[in-house]
Amino acid sequence: MDELGARADALVARHPRHARLRRVGTSRAGAPLLLLSVGRGSRQVLVVAGPHANEPVGGATALRLAERAVADLRLTEGADATWNLLLCVDPDGLRRNEGWLSGPYTLGRYARNFFRPGFLEQPEWLPDGPDRAALPETRTLLGLQEELRPFLQCSLHGVDVGGGFVELTHELPGIAGRVSHTAARLGVPRELGAYDTLYWPQLGPAVYRIPPPRRGDFTAAITEAAVDSTWCHPQRYGTVTAVVEAPMWGVAAVADASPPSDRDAMLRFVSHTLRQDARRLQRLLARIRPHLAAVPGAAHLLAPVDDYLLVCPGLADTWDPDTDDGSGRPLPPMSTAHLVALRLAGRRLALRTAGLLHQLVTRAGADPEGVLPELDRLVDEGCADYLDGCGARWIPVARQVEYQTRVVLAAFELAGRRPAEDPRPVEAGRGPGAAVPMHRE
Repeated sequence: MDELGARADALVARHPRHARLRRVGTSRAGAPLLLLSVGRGSRQVLVVAGPHANEPVGGATALRLAERAVADLRLTEGADATWNLLLCVDPDGLRRNEGWLSGPYTLGRYARNFFRPGFLEQPEWLPDGPDRAALPETRTLLGLQEELRPFLQCSLHGVDVGGGFVELTHELPGIAGRVSHTAARLGVPRELGAYDTLYWPQLGPAVYRIPPPRRGDFTAAITEAAVDSTWCHPQRYGTVTAVVEAPMWGVAAVADASPPSDRDAMLRFVSHTLRQDARRLQRLLARIRPHLAAVPGAAHLLAPVDDYLLVCPGLADTWDPDTDDGSGRPLPPMSTAHLVALRLAGRRLALRTAGLLHQLVTRAGADPEGVLPELDRLVDEGCADYLDGCGARWIPVARQVEYQTRVVLAAFELAGRRPAEDPRPVEAGRGPGAAVPMHRE
């Protein structure tokens, strides 16, 4: 986080006529929320980096975009545009990932040092609507949207294991071709059946339409991103939001659009594995929870653990062809890519939970229940399945950044061609920008 601010300061010092840096807010722990702006055009772009604490690539992409905007006047003066780059919207969470950020970049090191806050502490979500946003980071982001009313907002996300894809609040004709070309040039697999978008409309290969927020329960909010969010909120200003996902470890099979050889067998494997892992983790958590009261930062680590273990049984039932989960909503038609994405998602839940529990026990300074060996086995099993079972391979950071940068620039060009929309706010309770309170029950 400190490096992001220092590099932004250095860029402003080199280009004081074109770039400026200001503090726009403060995190819960007192860290500055920094906005780097390039250009002085009337048409605003808002780029949000670091919305998820374990996805650091966005900060480097934001700096790359700033450098491009300074060097290429077609992106600023030529487009009457100003680029506003929020360097990290969750600096507190990013600091909690410093254990793996310095490398070496191995899945085991990532898992044992992984942190991502619980669902209700993630700054892009608005579970009770924008007027009741509690986090200062969220309020800062909402304030920027109100101040800038951008024609384009890009939220920079990272996929730990899988492929790249884009989620849009509005269709941008041509974006799927740009993503395909960029991914092929840089050797980044496209995720053609992303778990996050399982029930969402598809606008093209690896491009998905973000549906309007809807009322739902807490589990649906976590697993389907069904809650109101800062992605959808600025639609009232005519904003197009593009969520750009870039993978850290790529898996070629997420780009396999062929029909699966045995759909039900793979679904049984994925759901049964998730159930088994969740039961093991629940037992381990029950054993160590009584020892965690005095562990510094335990509450921050337990919140995501509880979220993950809450959703595992329901997801396993949803994916199991032999179980009726009671939702009345069948799985959509599935390609090989979809099944691989579900396999990765199930492992992700178990691996993250095991890694967080491993940190809790390690921080306690003792292992009175003797759970560390089993947690290590769970982490090692998950990493081996990713590497050997799924063929996961590290994508160098420079390629992750270049991929994300090119996709953002493509969205900028294509969104700039769209006719301007009425910027007046949508009335409460009407239209796609209306806040939908959720899961307060």
